[in-house]
Parts: sequence; C-alpha cells; structure tokens
Amino acid sequence: MAPDVKRDVVNPLHTDGDEEARGVRVVVGTERGPFKLLPKRPKRAKRDRHARTRVAFFRYSYYDIAFKFFVEHVLDADFVALPKPTKRTIELGSRHSSDMVCAPFKHILGDYIEALELGADVLVQFAGPCRLGYYGELQQSILRDMGYEFDMLNFATMTGKPLTEYISVCKKKVNPDLSVPHGVRSMLAVFKMIENLDDVNDFYLANAGFEAERGSFDRARESYFADMRDAKNERDIAEAQRAGLDALRALPTNRPERPLRVGIVGEYFTAADPASNLDLERKFLDMGVELHRVLNMTNRNLRYNEKNLRASISDYVRYDMGPTSSMTIAAALKYAQEGFDGIVHLKSSGCTPEVDCMPVLQRISRDTGVPVLYLSYDSQTSDTGLDTRLEAFYDMIAMKKEKTR
Repeated sequence: MAPDVKRDVVNPLHTDGDEEARGVRVVVGTERGPFKLLPKRPKRAKRDRHARTRVAFFRYSYYDIAFKFFVEHVLDADFVALPKPTKRTIELGSRHSSDMVCAPFKHILGDYIEALELGADVLVQFAGPCRLGYYGELQQSILRDMGYEFDMLNFATMTGKPLTEYISVCKKKVNPDLSVPHGVRSMLAVFKMIENLDDVNDFYLANAGFEAERGSFDRARESYFADMRDAKNERDIAEAQRAGLDALRALPTNRPERPLRVGIVGEYFTAADPASNLDLERKFLDMGVELHRVLNMTNRNLRYNEKNLRASISDYVRYDMGPTSSMTIAAALKYAQEGFDGIVHLKSSGCTPEVDCMPVLQRISRDTGVPVLYLSYDSQTSDTGLDTRLEAFYDMIAMKKEKTR
C-alpha cells in the first residue's frame, strides 16, 4: 500500500483478504478516493437465553395499558413502556420510510426505533385491518438493515389461524415456559380491559368539554389509567373501572341546554390516536363540544359485525369497501340521523379505503344537511393549519345551530 494512502480508503471489490475491511460499510465519491470506510452500525448484544424477554408495542392511544397487561400476564415477560412521542419520533420514522407509505407506518416505525433504543428484544405488530397489516415484514426488514437485532411477533401474519399457532409463536419468540391456561384466562381479562378503557373514554369525550374546573376530567382520567396500569387480575380491573367511572361522574359540569355535538369517523389508526391526529379531540373539547367516536378497538376488533353494518347502510353501500369503510359510513349516518351538528372525517394521506368513503359521506351530508369536515394527515401536517380549520368548522356549525333555535 502506498504511504500516502490512508486506511479509510479501500476498494470493497478487492480487499485482498484484509480482515479489517470485513463487515464495514462504504460510501462512494469522497475526496480521498472512490470509496470510504464508515463506522460499523451499532448492533445490540444478543439476548441472554435465560433472561426475561423485553417486549414492546407501538404507541396507540391509551391502549398501552392493555398491551402492558398482555405482555406481563399473558406472555409473562417484561413490558418496555414508551414515553410520550415527540417530534423526533415521527422524524425517525419518516427518515427511514418511503415517502409513499402512510403516516401510521412512519409513526409505528419511529416507535419501534425508540423501543429498540430502550432495550426491547421483541416488537409486536398487529395493525391493521388495511394494508398496514402487511407492513410488519417491511418494518422488520428496515430495522434489521439499520443494524438492530430483535424478534418480531407479528400477529397480522396469523389472522384466521388456530389458537395453537398463536401459542406456538409466542412460546418460540417470547417465553417457552408460558402457561397456556393462565395465558388464556389473562387474555380474556385483556379483552375486558379494552372494553372498559373504551367505555371510560366514551364518557370522557361526551362530558369533558363542559367541565366546571379546567383540567378536572383529565386528572380523573389519568388517575383511572394509573389504576388500570397497576391491575394484576380481573378483580383489579373491575375495581379500577368502578372507581374511575364514579370519579368521572362525580365531577361538576356546566353543560348548555343545546350543546354542539360532533361525531368523529375515519381510519383505524389516525382517528383514534391523539399523536397521529395532533390531539384533535382535545382541541374540540377545549371549544366546549360534545364528542362521540364509534371507532375504537372494542367496536372494530372485539364486537365487529360487517354484515350488520352493511345492512344499516344499504341505501348507500352494496359492497365491502375496505377495513374501516363500513364503520365510517355507518357511524356518520347514525350521527346524521341523530341530529349531530357536524361530522369530522380523519384519515392518513392516501388512505385508499377512506378516500373511497368520501363520496358516500358527501351524499349523506347532502341528504341530511349535516356538514362534514375532511382532514387528511401526513408527517408534515402542522398544528397551525389544523387549528384554523377546526375553528372555522366550529364557527360554521355554531352559527348554523343558532339559526335553528
């Protein structure tokens, strides 16, 4: 090697058996030569076979509470709790994603990167009923290319398979010693917890906009969430539910005689996750609005009945249009028939099933006179633009309601 050539310049096609050049990365076109060595990507140490597995989910509204219970009491593993997402979260996900994928993909990928940084051994993917259900494999590939070592517990690949398949995969990737009878019993408790969380959130959305003391509903709900996070069994879940609802119902409110009522519909991830929709519900509650949202895990995952939904919207839809389409249209029609003042449709940019829903929602709006606000989110959507549109929509439905007095 010539004396004026540095060790950071190599030809990766002709290493001549040089051990120091193995496993490195290269870039092209440097001033010092055509190829330049870069530092190796940091790889996490392999998991100790005898240590408890650390499992992480992506962030999805308040359902981390149920995810924690699932990991600790069904899988008998350690749950990696993620802090609240920041701007860095979506930036990480966007940086390592194609521009063509939906915003939920980027949110989830950012969550996974932060989970791995916190020491997760296993990542869980189950979303969603749309093309997001196929994204787990792609996210796994991206993360492995970034140098991370982990297992992916992708339930989306097991949809429709027998319970024994789920158990087998959980044993293989998380805990070979998990108790099946205990796990099944705890899984039923998870379902109940999800139903309870959604019941409390329904009450919160319908009443928090009229709280007599600012912040009282948020404090009561956070206390309830804390009790649910500490729950160890079915009895703890039931007790937390009773205490939480009692506390919320006891809070004083100043509800007007004819409050503005708004129904929220839309895509599975964006419509239900505050981090994805820029906390739209909180913005409406601060305006003094009664909110309703049928879309949640209980109604979409635990009690879903496509046949019944389709029957309720037969005047508008004849076919299954996609994973959340029937629920979006059925909920919008229900809100319109019940005299709601407005409907807000939320989706990620380019979400094909929800794009298909929009002409149907326009028909419902024309037939019933209920205005619909359409909001589409991507990784660049700003609070400022959203606030302006929400305030204009609020002013419109408030003036419309005043004229009907």
